[in-house]
Amino acid sequence: MISKFTPAILLGLALCSTACAGDHLHARDSHAHEHLERREYPQVPLTPPHRPLVWGDLNVIHTTDTHGWLLGHQKTSWAEPYYSGDLGDFASFVTHMKQIALHKDVDLLLIDTGDLHDGTGLSDGYPPGDVDAHESNKFVGRLPYDLMTIGNHELYVYADTYDMYTNFVPHLAGRYLTSNVNITVFNSDGKPESVPVGNRYTKFITRKGRRITSLGVMFDFTGNTVNTTVQAVSDMVKEQWFVEAIAEEPDAFVLIGHIPVSYGSWPTVVNAVRAVHPLTPILIFGGHTHIRDCRQYDGRSMGLESGRYMETIGADLDAAKHNHDNVTFTRRYLDQNRVTYEYHTRTSNRTFDTFHGRSITHGLQELAARFNLSYLYGTADQDYTLTYHPYPSNGSLVSFFVENAIPYALAINNTRDSIPNIIIIDSWALRFDLLKGSFTKNDQLTIMPYQDSFLYIANVTSGIANQLLPAMNKPMAIQKRDETQAVFSSHEIDDTRDSAWLEEIDGRPGVGGQASFGYVTRDSCPDADNADDTLHTPLPHYPVPLYSGSNPPNVTADTPIDVIFLDSLGKEIIAVLNSLQNDKTYTMADVSLYSPTLTSDILGLYAQAMWN
Repeated sequence: MISKFTPAILLGLALCSTACAGDHLHARDSHAHEHLERREYPQVPLTPPHRPLVWGDLNVIHTTDTHGWLLGHQKTSWAEPYYSGDLGDFASFVTHMKQIALHKDVDLLLIDTGDLHDGTGLSDGYPPGDVDAHESNKFVGRLPYDLMTIGNHELYVYADTYDMYTNFVPHLAGRYLTSNVNITVFNSDGKPESVPVGNRYTKFITRKGRRITSLGVMFDFTGNTVNTTVQAVSDMVKEQWFVEAIAEEPDAFVLIGHIPVSYGSWPTVVNAVRAVHPLTPILIFGGHTHIRDCRQYDGRSMGLESGRYMETIGADLDAAKHNHDNVTFTRRYLDQNRVTYEYHTRTSNRTFDTFHGRSITHGLQELAARFNLSYLYGTADQDYTLTYHPYPSNGSLVSFFVENAIPYALAINNTRDSIPNIIIIDSWALRFDLLKGSFTKNDQLTIMPYQDSFLYIANVTSGIANQLLPAMNKPMAIQKRDETQAVFSSHEIDDTRDSAWLEEIDGRPGVGGQASFGYVTRDSCPDADNADDTLHTPLPHYPVPLYSGSNPPNVTADTPIDVIFLDSLGKEIIAVLNSLQNDKTYTMADVSLYSPTLTSDILGLYAQAMWN
């Protein structure tokens, strides 16, 4: 039994990074690896981290919400180059960090907290008959993860969950944790049986002899597919297996889960552990909201969340298990690129790559080629962003998508094209920015991976139809939405700051100019303004309504028009329509398919017609 922890660093990553001006290094030496030339890294200057990492006795690298971004961010619009590392680069980084840990004679764990599915062509570009992320997850499985857990995006389609259960989870040998998530499968007698997707919990001893107890928890998710079950966290902690799992005191509880660290169910789990072990250090790794965040639940616990699409976290633990002093934690959020990796591993462009890492990069490139992800639809002449430009505006992706791209694509071979209409979508359905340059199959799947249909209700008077969108965006209406659907904008980091804070950031060394744009984090843990590994100027951040719509048709208020909407909005549209008028009671019987065109097809159709 280890009775004392000395400083421990926890690092978290997700396939993303950003750019800065100052003492610059470059994203990659173009002559270093000729056999990998097919992958073009942005040849742009990147500012390195401004201080080394602080190593301790227990160190953790954390990833979450990677969503298939395994080849990194390949565009040159800022701040994309800072996220230009790929999974092979990350694998090489982990290898070097493991060697450093051995040299320092300390522990280093690698942890992931879910959402491997739905995000890029590598996960979603599979041919008909295949399963989402089946091929891309093979590369994730080649990394030496010590602990992993499930995300909500593993639970929308039964085939995806079953694929994880049968093909991915076994490779973790008991370390893929699903404390409150079950799947129904046929048992050996041919009868349906609900079983955990992974293990409920695990206990293990680190290389240095530290005893760890871990659980893997999902937030109270209700959107899961049939034949899967997510148990409420408040019920999970009452289960006999849970009581038995936490009964023996370890040196630390390492709790992982697809739960935001600043809200949600973590206090329920912490309080259950604290009722038995009031002083044992608790390390929590969360996810789901795609932000860099940190929260302390008491003086001897800390929760970390490491962004999205492969970013990073760091933390420091210094505690005696049996004393009453507070634990001192330190974390670090790293931009995910080779400059960051080489800086912290003291390598160069010629010494950083490992054979293991290069083979992963090469394999991912081959997968991209097999899925034809470089297929070119057209060339965009500007950036269209989700939150970097105001909505509505010419630079807003939401404006462009609902006012230009959808109307064009739905009009193709549509006999109702001559009938005036209004189109309503969920803004959150757009997953990422549309950036200047080549617009490929991969870009199409990255921005809009979902294959949703467009439905319509005919003969709604324009005066009523034009009231739909304002009514749906009223605060009370939005509060009724499932909270899990309101967190998927592309840049879920609050980059809005008061003027004094912006002036303070702009005055920091090495910060200034367009190339310095990137994540600027102010979380809730000690030293909140100094958690980012690389100094940046925050990118602009503008709010986007939960629902957005096309421009209303120029007709009189009594003109009958079509109300077009995504198939997921049918019940909401009907409810609001019935609240706005009394002439007709609408039901789902009034809803029809407007077009065979799916949301995932829209941008490709527009680009082929307009950007060539």
